[in-house]
Amino acid sequence: MKSTRLLQLGWGLPLLLLGLSACSPKTSTAITAPAGAATTAPVPAEAVPAVAGFQVPVEYYTLPNGLKVVLSPDHTAPTATVAAYYNIGFRNEPKDRTGFAHLFEHLMFQGSQNLGKMEFIQLIQKNGGVLNGSTRFDFTNYFEVVPSHKLETMLWAEADRMRGLAITQANLTNQQGVVKNEVRVNVLNAPYGGFPWLDMPQKANKNWNNAHNFYGDLKDLDAATLEDAQAFFKTYYAPNNAVLAVVGDFEPAEAKAWVTKYFAAIPSSPQPPKPDLTEPRQEQEQRFTKDDKLATKPALAFAYHMPERNSPEYYALILLDQILLQGKDSRLYQAMVQKRGYSDNVSGGINYLGNAFNYAGPMLWMGDLTYDQNVKADSVVSILDQEINRLGKGGVSQATLDLAVVKLRSSLYDQLSGSDNFGRADMLAAFALFDNNPGRINTLEAEFKKVTPALMQKTIQEYLRPTNRTLLIVNPMAKS
Repeated sequence: MKSTRLLQLGWGLPLLLLGLSACSPKTSTAITAPAGAATTAPVPAEAVPAVAGFQVPVEYYTLPNGLKVVLSPDHTAPTATVAAYYNIGFRNEPKDRTGFAHLFEHLMFQGSQNLGKMEFIQLIQKNGGVLNGSTRFDFTNYFEVVPSHKLETMLWAEADRMRGLAITQANLTNQQGVVKNEVRVNVLNAPYGGFPWLDMPQKANKNWNNAHNFYGDLKDLDAATLEDAQAFFKTYYAPNNAVLAVVGDFEPAEAKAWVTKYFAAIPSSPQPPKPDLTEPRQEQEQRFTKDDKLATKPALAFAYHMPERNSPEYYALILLDQILLQGKDSRLYQAMVQKRGYSDNVSGGINYLGNAFNYAGPMLWMGDLTYDQNVKADSVVSILDQEINRLGKGGVSQATLDLAVVKLRSSLYDQLSGSDNFGRADMLAAFALFDNNPGRINTLEAEFKKVTPALMQKTIQEYLRPTNRTLLIVNPMAKS
């Protein structure tokens, strides 16, 4: 859970955002794939008691080619969301090809077997839909939201590019230029460019997979060859490395038939070994300074390594994030903005490129703020320590913990009940991709209610200690 950030469009980096269009519908000719029966063996949910109340419908199965499929009907609005998630992100892109996962995301919109350049985009827009794509730490995703009667068309189109992307030298060269321009605009020539979402992982982490420039070094982007792109697609965009989530106004039996029709004949591909993403335990505080020729005010970001995902301490730190950083009632906002006036905002959270649930490897809990020239960086750090120590030494009361659960619950259900159903599709796809169990979506509230004040204090002592912290300070070089 994190605050909305200028450098992010909803759920990720501003890689591609395509607007709603109300043009006349366009009918596509579906290419019928040879029939193949799905393996409909649902994976049982974890043995965690679900909390009574709101339950997300989940049907989960795997096609013979390895494609994981999650169906979640919701007839609240006459729309359907199709989300394709591939298990390739910043962390497991090839070495010496930094930014390749992101570059390839762009290539996925350049045409496929039956849709020419830009025709995928036009197909959605002319049918009154919206679409997006993004690259994250542990996956690359694509989704479309359309009127529900166009669901079959979207499944055909998504399968068409999974089956046969148009990987040409012209498309590759064009998109290399587009991505390099993004780097120049969003990072190299922008005040606070890359701060802290791009900078901090490179400073706080030690493992190359977690610590390289995932937006891409310009020389690495130039070095990508057509053969690289073709091999990358064949390996990582195979159905056995993907999840397809369908959420919204549809009948499951009909949707299953369409999924089989269009996806079942796409061949699987051998997968390389998963990289080792582990990070060593941090034993000493790290401090870095970044000179910024375009910034007019100093800024500071702090980051602490997270507990292992799905551990008791993981759930506890998500609740500590609610207490310390989320909302205007948070301890850090009250201390730095309301009480001392150091800044007009303190933002941050868990996973700046997503949320606390849609990642798989090591993660950072981060916060950042710009502040006035007359404020010292050490003063900001001192307030951070004071607020964390207040919780660590005084303990987290049951009332404070209960309030954090209420805030978390509100944020969670806002995410799951959005009108476009993307929040629900995202979480279902992530849990299928990383846990092989999208049913976890219905057990989260129960996990948070297991957290005790004693566990909160234990988590503070181990994970919010100064020796687990990295600080990044922006030195402004421009005149105000």
